[in-house]
Amino acid sequence: MVKVKICGITNLEDALQAVEAGADALGFNFYSKSPRCLTSKQAKEIMSQLPPFVTCVGVFVNAKREDVQKIVEETGIEIVQFHGDERPQDCEPFSRAMKAFRVEDKIGDVKLYDGISAILLDASHQGDYGGTGKTFDWKKAEPFQKLGKPLILSGGLGPDNVMEAVQKVRPYAVDACSRLEDSPGKKNHEYIRLFIRRAKEAIE
Repeated sequence: MVKVKICGITNLEDALQAVEAGADALGFNFYSKSPRCLTSKQAKEIMSQLPPFVTCVGVFVNAKREDVQKIVEETGIEIVQFHGDERPQDCEPFSRAMKAFRVEDKIGDVKLYDGISAILLDASHQGDYGGTGKTFDWKKAEPFQKLGKPLILSGGLGPDNVMEAVQKVRPYAVDACSRLEDSPGKKNHEYIRLFIRRAKEAIE
């Protein structure tokens, strides 16, 4: 069964609704230019009230290594998600890290990131670092699947297309954010429930 990450969590109510609906992981954004950006204190306050066995992921974009380490220590985040132009050596100090790639990235370049735990595949839009709500041709995911690392499918996923995406790509996990919102950082709880249910039911 595919795993589900709900990203861009900014408040406790949305976090608890996502967990109740069956989310396996929650994403907390620490990119200052994102409308969903949180401080360490805000993220820790939400995380401290979550039930056990929910994985918390910190999303960073071109952050300094020491800043990432500081936030990880302050919040207790379990997985670091690099969503910018980070180099392989930027990811290596973190034992559980995943790296976001655009679907147009060269496979040869992706192979250089040998130390990461998973690949997150997102749509390709110049100047954007995720959260655009735009999708891509899922057939282009095939070369990334052959790299031998868990593939997390992202980019424009919502309740209306997640089942088809899972059936066509068969990823390890799916990741959604903007298409589950009423406004940036404010999740629609019905969308979350539909998204998670359809993702989990896509392959039986």
